[in-house]
Amino acid sequence: MSTFLLLLTAVAAVALLLVAVIRFKIPAFLALLLVSVLTALVTGIPIGDIIATVIEGMGGTLGSVAILVGLGAMLGKMIEVSGGAEALAGRFTSILGPKRVIAALTAAAFVLAIPVFFDVGFIILVPIIYGFAKAAGVSPVKFGLPVGGIMLAIHVVVPPHPGIVGGAGVLGADIGWITILGLAICVPVGVLGYFVAKRLNRRDFSMLPATAEQFRLFGTGTSDVEREAAATGGSPDPAAGASAAGRSTAVKVKAPSAGMIIALIVLPIAMIMLGTVGSVLLPEESGARAVLSFIGAPIFALLVTLSLTYYFLGVRRGWSSERTGEVMDSALAPTAIVILVTGAGGVFAKVLTTSGIGTALADTLSAAGLPVLLLGFVLAAVLRASQGSATVAIITTAGLLAASVTGGGFTTVQVALIAIAIGFGALGLSHINDSGFWIVTRFLGLSVADGLRTWTVLTTVLGLAGFLLTGLAWILVSAVGL
Repeated sequence: MSTFLLLLTAVAAVALLLVAVIRFKIPAFLALLLVSVLTALVTGIPIGDIIATVIEGMGGTLGSVAILVGLGAMLGKMIEVSGGAEALAGRFTSILGPKRVIAALTAAAFVLAIPVFFDVGFIILVPIIYGFAKAAGVSPVKFGLPVGGIMLAIHVVVPPHPGIVGGAGVLGADIGWITILGLAICVPVGVLGYFVAKRLNRRDFSMLPATAEQFRLFGTGTSDVEREAAATGGSPDPAAGASAAGRSTAVKVKAPSAGMIIALIVLPIAMIMLGTVGSVLLPEESGARAVLSFIGAPIFALLVTLSLTYYFLGVRRGWSSERTGEVMDSALAPTAIVILVTGAGGVFAKVLTTSGIGTALADTLSAAGLPVLLLGFVLAAVLRASQGSATVAIITTAGLLAASVTGGGFTTVQVALIAIAIGFGALGLSHINDSGFWIVTRFLGLSVADGLRTWTVLTTVLGLAGFLLTGLAWILVSAVGL
């Protein structure tokens, strides 16, 4: 098949995927698999090899992704249920002072977002946002926008979150370098988000009636379930009430210190960084390098951290081993769909590579002179705006560019920066087809129009800023030969 027909097939495949997910509401996991098989048939992959390609793509992607996402979710769940988020927010507030509460919450959100998925982390912080907003006599939007912005930025570029981990697997990028560079870039992005949100908040936004009632009842002794019923117009669910009471009790009894939570979050990052730095500074035949590489392997780092979490946040605080195990196990079910979608994205990427589409795109890019860093950002942004899922956008873009990256002669650090650029492309343009948009606007009481004026603008500005900083890092890395 000619290069033109291969590229046309790629465009048609992506368009079909978007129509299936957006128009017909087909689950992303199923849509990715169906489009992958159809693409394989159209491009002439031997029919006897198609299923083997599907299995290879799924297995190759999930080899490390499933473990990282699973361990990360368990760590996040333990922090959630133990009351670690409240401890973090309180500690940062006491350090920065009551006049800098918004900055304190944003800093706490930065740390919390590393192991906790965006939607879960934001919902965990909602009671804290409400509490501080009510004490200050302002709308929760004032606190919620910068908190949500930095949490989403962390979610798209810092492991162990599924999109960037899956994209790294497809591109063959080093998780350690992505972690180091992603965190470094997210620091100024978070600072920018604080000031952009402050400017967006110069005007007052009317709260949706249901959220206004929920906010009014907050702190009056009304239960979480009753507030939820007030917000949705429904009636309390007794089973949910029992669950909420259990969480409340878990938070009130022996809540962990902020120092403990910070240590457990920083530990795997430090281990990963140690392994990455060791691989750069030590010779290949060095025994110390092999030891540091093992210690710094992301899977091992998370496994060690989770073992310590099991003891310090569970058993040591009075939980039984059974209770601690139940909390950790409860984190796995919600991640199943995320892991499967990530694996299906890997299948699509494998088909693109095997069919020759990736090579055709690489040759075209080489002839056109388009920088792969810019193309990755733009493609991810378009896919994000089209179908809503940052994870799908990152993995699909990685699949489209995999051949270009593999054959481009890029260094390890440059490949990591390409993955980060793709992640920032998937950060912006969050709107009505994104579940995160609805979580933020609902809990902050924003109408759809106000959500587009604030949340969509904020995520887009942060995505562009993140990409520009990634581009600057690319220039510096290229200059020093890394």
